[in-house]
Amino acid sequence: MDHNRRYVITGGPGSGKSTLVEGLEKAGYTCSAEISREMIKAEVAKGSNCLPWLDISCFSDKVIAEMTRAWKKAPENEMTFFDRGIPDVIAYLRIANLPVPQSYLSGLSAHPYEKRVFILPPWEEIYVNDSERWQSFEEATAIYHIIRETYTGFGFELLELPKASEELRISFILDAVK
Repeated sequence: MDHNRRYVITGGPGSGKSTLVEGLEKAGYTCSAEISREMIKAEVAKGSNCLPWLDISCFSDKVIAEMTRAWKKAPENEMTFFDRGIPDVIAYLRIANLPVPQSYLSGLSAHPYEKRVFILPPWEEIYVNDSERWQSFEEATAIYHIIRETYTGFGFELLELPKASEELRISFILDAVK
């Protein structure tokens, strides 16, 4: 099988993932934005209860479907960076003490990412709440630890990015994927 070149950038809420992915995109790399944030906006706009704080199972199903579409849209043999991956959804279900559907595990097997995953640590100085990020910094830190455990449990190698400027973080990633 060809090197799939699909890299995940993950971490707890508010650790700088989206800013980093946007920076990689501006630098000319193929990127897939975080699906959850956009889905929350869309579901709120239509008055839906399919939201992570109301019905995480419904929300997770929709996010997994969109993540699968994004994975399939990534160009073959071209490096693509994803703001979160399927294991993130699994981690959030674990946080909620809900069972992980077999279809999610099958989906992860059928849509593999590079084994090297970039994880951003909790960083209180840049953490901000907004309409899609309701967790406290302490909750975001707890989520980070569950995400770490989940990715590690699936055999991914986690590379923790430094708490540094966007430029240094981008350099860190690009050095690691050479």
